[in-house]
Amino acid sequence: MIKASRWLRGTLPLLVVMMSTLMIGLIPGELAAHQKKEAITRIIFNQRTSNIEIIHRFAIHDAEHASKKLFGTSFDILGNTFSQKHFADYVAKNFSLKNLSGDPLTISEVGFEIAGQYLWIYQETPLQADIKGFIIKNNALRDIWSDQVNLVNIERNKTVRSLIFKSSLDEQQLTF
Repeated sequence: MIKASRWLRGTLPLLVVMMSTLMIGLIPGELAAHQKKEAITRIIFNQRTSNIEIIHRFAIHDAEHASKKLFGTSFDILGNTFSQKHFADYVAKNFSLKNLSGDPLTISEVGFEIAGQYLWIYQETPLQADIKGFIIKNNALRDIWSDQVNLVNIERNKTVRSLIFKSSLDEQQLTF
């Protein structure tokens, strides 16, 4: 009985720490690596290039899982540029900019890359001097996961304005 109680005394604190760690989400390794479904898009007014630059950032973890659901199990975001391009095309179809009159802006694909833990997708549209705002749609991955959140930061004249796309929101309007 003494041996069992020593073991319990030595092991019980360790078990309590492990259980509390699991309960508050501080799980080491793969399980805690990515628990939120979110993506960030930056829209930057670049006077130097006369373009509006659009930069989408997706966690590779999300892009991998989404690609397998959307396109099949053979898609490999991390190791295959065809899969990356296919995902970039999907994002392009689920993102749009319109002027305040509702006319779509022509968005060109610039490229994509993996850097760190993210898949970056680059687009651009010509900068229009008379632009007074946007109607924006950002539904990428929202057709797969109901808890997906897409944050869009619009950077113009050293000011950043943000829109959050979640739940049932389809388009949002932003005026400058």
